[in-house]
Amino acid sequence: MPTRTETFVTRSPAETRRLAADLLPRLAPGAVLALHGDLGAGKTCFVQGLAAALGVTQPVCSPTFTLIHEYAGAQPIYHVDLYRLHGAEDALGLGLEEYLQGQGLTVIEWAERAAEILPPGTWHITFRVGAQMEERSITVEREEGP
Repeated sequence: MPTRTETFVTRSPAETRRLAADLLPRLAPGAVLALHGDLGAGKTCFVQGLAAALGVTQPVCSPTFTLIHEYAGAQPIYHVDLYRLHGAEDALGLGLEEYLQGQGLTVIEWAERAAEILPPGTWHITFRVGAQMEERSITVEREEGP
């Protein structure tokens, strides 16, 4: 299946959150987003934008130590952080496959640590720090449907 790639530039955390909200209508129920990028590149900020657009009112922060945060909104959002894991086996031990097969939006930071278990159709979103301190280059790759 062909892949569609789009690149966006945001110049503030608010713009990164707005981009996430703008992408939300394109996501089908049960979508999986694999977020890639260095520490501080904007991954959690992006998840905050998705959560706000879904009506989540509680604070959204990185689940680095708890590994998975669940939020109730217009649809459930599962925020997963695999930074501290060593591979797919660790992710399976968390029960990640159940989230990947659910109807909620599953958003995975450091998804490359479990790349082999990500389902077909996963959106890959890569964050890079730009030339200016708050500037981010965000590349979205997804399979195009028939």
